Amino acid sequence: MSDLHPSIVALAALAANITANHPKQGLCQVDKLKGYGVSKAQIDSVIEIARHIRDEAAQSLDARFDEAYAAVWQPAPARLKTDPFANIAVKEAGGACCTPTRSGQSCC
Repeated sequence: MSDLHPSIVALAALAANITANHPKQGLCQVDKLKGYGVSKAQIDSVIEIARHIRDEAAQSLDARFDEAYAAVWQPAPARLKTDPFANIAVKEAGGACCTPTRSGQSCC
């Protein structure tokens, strides 16, 4: 296993802290990155991508919760004797793995 450059580790840690809503927000990594000579623009890109992934995850969780919550209030469907194969669900094709950030950066 090859060792990662400390700047890559700090960038990954910064992104993880932001995405996980860590209370310290990765600010100590920012100091390390500045010390390694990583540009503000590169750090800003990592922050933007991390926030985008965090927000996208929260929206997805909220949408699933809202669907489940709405289903709790729906009446139970009537049980009809029908062809058992007529009730097989067909899964729709999934979308892209993620959407781009506001500035158009890919997070995939």
